[in-house]
Amino acid sequence: MSTLERPYVLPGEPLPVRLLNTLWAERGDLRDDLTTPTDALTWLRTNGFPTKSVAPSELDAVVELRAALRTVAGHLTGDDRVSALRVGGDDPSVVTAADDVAAALVVIDEHSALAPTGHLALVDGQVQWSTPPPGSTIEDALAVIAAAAAVLFTGPDASRLRACHGPRCVLYFVQDHSRRQWCSLACGNRARAARHYRRHQDETAPRSRGKRTSEQPSTAPHPLR
Repeated sequence: MSTLERPYVLPGEPLPVRLLNTLWAERGDLRDDLTTPTDALTWLRTNGFPTKSVAPSELDAVVELRAALRTVAGHLTGDDRVSALRVGGDDPSVVTAADDVAAALVVIDEHSALAPTGHLALVDGQVQWSTPPPGSTIEDALAVIAAAAAVLFTGPDASRLRACHGPRCVLYFVQDHSRRQWCSLACGNRARAARHYRRHQDETAPRSRGKRTSEQPSTAPHPLR
């Protein structure tokens, strides 16, 4: 499989959400798609940025923007999933989301301010708006992502941004249908299975307790012993 064929979770989501979802969960364990410069380079190329290389300091910038985006997304969705904010198990020092929404907005603003703007152009006698190509540097790429996030967070899609509350899921998605509750069918199936299990436990527990009360032999010492 080539670099450009690498699969990522929810690839059909808007670009900023795709960056949010480079932090995901498998069997309850958090996974991070951006742990090395090569990881970041692969993700950027897969998502249409002809980036040539990523230095360690540039990886830090990518992760910082992701943390800022997750902070704002969490604020907008009322996300209370503790596991969605941290990676590295119970280590409180490894945090993937900024504590301050205002500080996160500053990070996004700083990057989006560097986004290349389009311009009017005359094409075959027609006046058209020319959109600049995707950035080839990390700075350009992050600017494009941040600018897209600004549109997402303030536009009509902001009210449709959701945190998936499937069992142990940490993903976000934009609700494309009013009946969509989960990021994927797999999460929906797990949530329904968990609900069924809890309901079954709730229904059987009272009967089990009553049966033990009426039928279970006494454990008190026999009076003849």
